[in-house]
Amino acid sequence: MLGVGLMLLAAFCNASASVLQRKASKKEATDAQFSLRMFWDLVHRKVWVFGILTMITGFLLHAVSISISQIAMVQPLLVAELPFTLVLAAITFHLPVSKRDWTAIAMASVGLGAFVGNLAPHGGSAYKVDPLTWAIAIAATLLGVGTLVVLGYRGKDEHRAAFLGVATGGIFGLNSSLIAGVGASVSHGGSIFLTWQTYGVGIIAPTSFFLLQNALAAGNLVASQPGFTLTNPLVSVAYGLVVFNEQTRQGIFVYAAVAGAVLIGAGTILLSQSKLLQPDGDHHEEGAEDSGDSGEDSGGGGPGQDAPEGSGDSADSGQRSPEHSGPQGGPDAGGQSAAESSA
Repeated sequence: MLGVGLMLLAAFCNASASVLQRKASKKEATDAQFSLRMFWDLVHRKVWVFGILTMITGFLLHAVSISISQIAMVQPLLVAELPFTLVLAAITFHLPVSKRDWTAIAMASVGLGAFVGNLAPHGGSAYKVDPLTWAIAIAATLLGVGTLVVLGYRGKDEHRAAFLGVATGGIFGLNSSLIAGVGASVSHGGSIFLTWQTYGVGIIAPTSFFLLQNALAAGNLVASQPGFTLTNPLVSVAYGLVVFNEQTRQGIFVYAAVAGAVLIGAGTILLSQSKLLQPDGDHHEEGAEDSGDSGEDSGGGGPGQDAPEGSGDSADSGQRSPEHSGPQGGPDAGGQSAAESSA
């Protein structure tokens, strides 16, 4: 039970860190991503530093939980990070989440719970895994993560955030599996400094941190958060079943687990069709119509004021003023303005 409680606390810390870091990185220009300049700018922002401290706290709680519990039992609890994040993001950014998005995230989360709960992995050990099996698993994971990073780098805004979010989840899952290997070695009398997985974590952890920052800076938080929240436990469970040789329940439970997997797939597809992932042009058009309507209602000026010359043309053209458009022109630009004004 202690491991379960620690993992839930870790999920809340991770959610808090995501929102805090997203609030800080929203001001970064797109061309600053994947560069050291982005980090130089972020370290000078108190909200970002506080988010990093919160993330480190979550990481330590996570590591302890994995060390005292089976990874297949506690790792799926990180899904609780989703509702935590959405509530905190809604408060921080004044960003509404549609019923369709809530439904998609709920389907994926419930599906993940059904998948893991019905399989109920048991047995197995990271300590007994041979080096070749470790090497093959790590290479396969890095290949998948690398492919997603390339797709994300070529994408824009929310599409980039979605791809990088899934890539971040994959690298998080690998990092958690390596931590489980460290814990298994130490529990068998090994030294933490003589365990190769320790140095693997030393490499993977900064990499996952780098990907996380770019995923958060790329677009709307709701686009990136489901990716790294759901992919993380899925990859960890895959390591438990395939690499650590954990066993699962059979019979009807397998069918229930398959149904859970279908829910995960359906939720992911539904989320990929979210308006948050639409190209910027669609949102600009919507924003243009809203701006035009506002101009007509107010007559192009404030109450009791005459419209300045040429303002009608601006309203008709549907162009938004700079103060109402975010640095990325994404769909959460309005949320950013609200967040900045309330900060």
